[in-house]
Amino acid sequence: MISHKSRAIVAGLALFAAVGTSMPVSAQSGDEARLRKIEAEVRALQRTVFPGGDGKYFEPQITGSAPSATSGAAPSTTAVTDILIRLDALEAQIASLTSQTEENSNAIMTLTQRLVAMENAPGTGSSAIVPTPSPSAPAARVPTASPPAATPAVVAAAPTAARLEAVQQIAKPQTDDAADDEYSYGYRLWNAGFYPEAQQQLTMFVEKYPSHWRATYGRNLLGRAYLDDGKPSDAAPWFFKNYQTNKQDARAPDSLLYLGETMIAMNDTNRACIALAEFADTYPALASGRLADQYQRNLGKVTCN
Repeated sequence: MISHKSRAIVAGLALFAAVGTSMPVSAQSGDEARLRKIEAEVRALQRTVFPGGDGKYFEPQITGSAPSATSGAAPSTTAVTDILIRLDALEAQIASLTSQTEENSNAIMTLTQRLVAMENAPGTGSSAIVPTPSPSAPAARVPTASPPAATPAVVAAAPTAARLEAVQQIAKPQTDDAADDEYSYGYRLWNAGFYPEAQQQLTMFVEKYPSHWRATYGRNLLGRAYLDDGKPSDAAPWFFKNYQTNKQDARAPDSLLYLGETMIAMNDTNRACIALAEFADTYPALASGRLADQYQRNLGKVTCN
């Protein structure tokens, strides 16, 4: 797109062309000098937009001069034709420069957006502690490198007959509160050290009974079942979700403290310190009371600013 200044120049020169037949030679010479000055400025602008000076990106320069006033050809017709040709060339050059400038601006904007996206990506300075798990995928893992193609996939071993028999020995409560029975059964599996079975049972409970008064206990215990099973990346989302759901729930402070412990297990000192500091600020009575020992123990594992 040609700028307003360029349009004014083109319009002026067109007017000059229209009345050129009636102007004296001295007036045409003065406008000829102005036209050459404009062409020189356009070439200078080209060199700014296309640095290098090797001629690779330059439009061909116009070298033809206006015919002499003493030549045999009609001077008015030659001057008008020359001006129109040179005006067309100027318009094409200005349009090309404008297009290139817009392309450069778009490229810079795209690069800036990509840099901002990279800076705001998780793990690059975001203030969030951990992502909240979605209901359909409550245990999102931290991405890891894919194994080589030649390496066969590791298949989880089926439980042995002895383990199945031991799990069957864990009795499931039968009361008039079915939801509480499901939680209690998950607790018994976790307490007996059957962590994978407890994870499955507690996941079913929190998804089926998200509003039950035991739900805060279930989410917290589900996080612990993963943490005790050596899976802190699976535990962290559940601790965070339980704390975020309602900070006044019975096990919300426990989950926040365990979240700090999980970050320590993941060697994420920054987020561990954030969780521990928020625990002390939000639950000062528990930090010096029921959960004081665990809080101090976690503080001793990290150096926070």
